[in-house]
Amino acid sequence: MDDCIFCRIVRGEIPSPRVYEDDDLIAIHDIHPAAPVHVLIVPKRHFRDLMDLGSDPEGPAVAAAVARALPLVAKAAGLSGRGFRLLSNCGAEAGQTVMHLHYHLLGGRPLGEKLL
Repeated sequence: MDDCIFCRIVRGEIPSPRVYEDDDLIAIHDIHPAAPVHVLIVPKRHFRDLMDLGSDPEGPAVAAAVARALPLVAKAAGLSGRGFRLLSNCGAEAGQTVMHLHYHLLGGRPLGEKLL
């Protein structure tokens, strides 16, 4: 998607230091952090959200790539052994503001049991 901010970051058009990168995804710091550590894990291929990922034949491979990279991203972010929260907003009503699938890796302090 030409105008998608995450696609532009993936292509290197918008500078954004990487916490982690491999062939399938990038991990970058959120510019509006909700926790002391707030990293975005962004698939390089554009999927609108989890529903789009789930309906695409390549979706399972991308989901597996995120799962494989997660321990490496958590380590690079300084969260290994500390605990973290991983979430993805799906749709505007859930708070998704960039319509490119991404996951929020949050940590760096006790987050508690409740999400709201």
